[in-house]
Amino acid sequence: MFKKDFVWGTATSSYQIEGAAYEDGKGLNIWDMYCRKDGAIYGGHNGDTACDHYHRYKEDVALMKKLGLKAYRFSLSWARILPSGEGHVNPKGIEFYNNLINELLKNDITPYITLYHWDLPLELYHKGGWLNRDITDIFANYAKIVVENFSDRVKHFITFNEPQIFIGLGCVTGAHAPGLKMSLSETIRMSHNVLLAHGKAVKIMREYGADDIKIGYAPTSHFPYPETETPDNIEAARKLAFAISTPVCPDKWWGSVTWWSDPVILGKYPEDGLRLYGKYLPANWREDMAVINQPLDFYGQNVYEGFAVKANSAGIDTNPILIKKYDGFPRTAPNWPITPKALKWAAKFLYERYKLPIYITESGLSCHDVISLDGKVHDPNRIDYMNRYLLALREAVDEGAIVAGYFAWSLMDNFEWAYGYCDRFGMVFVDYPTGTRLIKDSGYWYKSVIESNGENL
Repeated sequence: MFKKDFVWGTATSSYQIEGAAYEDGKGLNIWDMYCRKDGAIYGGHNGDTACDHYHRYKEDVALMKKLGLKAYRFSLSWARILPSGEGHVNPKGIEFYNNLINELLKNDITPYITLYHWDLPLELYHKGGWLNRDITDIFANYAKIVVENFSDRVKHFITFNEPQIFIGLGCVTGAHAPGLKMSLSETIRMSHNVLLAHGKAVKIMREYGADDIKIGYAPTSHFPYPETETPDNIEAARKLAFAISTPVCPDKWWGSVTWWSDPVILGKYPEDGLRLYGKYLPANWREDMAVINQPLDFYGQNVYEGFAVKANSAGIDTNPILIKKYDGFPRTAPNWPITPKALKWAAKFLYERYKLPIYITESGLSCHDVISLDGKVHDPNRIDYMNRYLLALREAVDEGAIVAGYFAWSLMDNFEWAYGYCDRFGMVFVDYPTGTRLIKDSGYWYKSVIESNGENL
């Protein structure tokens, strides 16, 4: 069962909900730019207004209170705090986040801050972005400003959200901002700079933040799980969970767990990754490992989907076999497979490897939600999905994984990156023309789960 102090929360990110893109001294970020590119975003949508959370945060916190949330994970807009990414600090940005934090605490909701959820200040992009090693010190200084202003009240901080995605989709495939298709040598170097920025930020947050802060990290992955729970199949899934390349994502180094997490937690790049990509790392990369490898208090993981595998009859040393999804396999609105077991085995394997308390920092689905004739939003698919995934997570807990909390994605419908407003992941429906919020059936269901600490699943 979930422990008594299990953290039940939801998550959002700044660009996806805040809006106020050009207000109160905020600087531009790469998504402000990318959304102007023809054909980049579904329907030509952008995050200029999004959910207007910047102006409606009190209303949104009141909804969180109504949902019975214990915690709220949100990200800061780097360019709202530092319009150029460095230098001048925008007092209006600090004021907004102070107001939000105070409103959360007034309603007994614990804030969890993510420093970076993909919205790089545009001026830093023009200076080379994550390819410029100077950004590692710039990010650390940003982290210093954050803890100096907020760590008297906020005790949980996450450095990066899904580096696999903002490097992989942003700079390898070009599907996300800034929309680049860069070389392997460039993107490997970028990944190293992200890891170094993480390490420098953790060091400076420990130095300048309150003594009782806790710091973590929130990557993601498509997670393998055993077709049946035999020892050989479990070992096959474990092998693929920590491999650089998998049958689902061949040659996608940027989607791996180990490339992004082994250096942070174990202090070394994975051997299979070094064999393939070590020649692209900067010459002095070994000297950086002591900085990258900073002690963390928890490990976050975003889990949406996975894939079943079984052991190869030729032996455990051969490549595991990917189980093809049958015709009509259950899927979400954007066609993501529904695989609850991925959540169980992600928690088990990650805790086993990294030995840190695990937070599921995102998990959820998009449905084709509408306001029904009775004026309500009925989303049974979301309830069923969350129930299945949480049951799987509870199995991981019962089998020994230390799982500290779960943050449902998402509090409310929002700007879903390249999909614009066509995908709805929220437990609160947002009518974008008016900004009106409406709690969906899943929100009330999640409230009951929180009240029972998951015993009603």
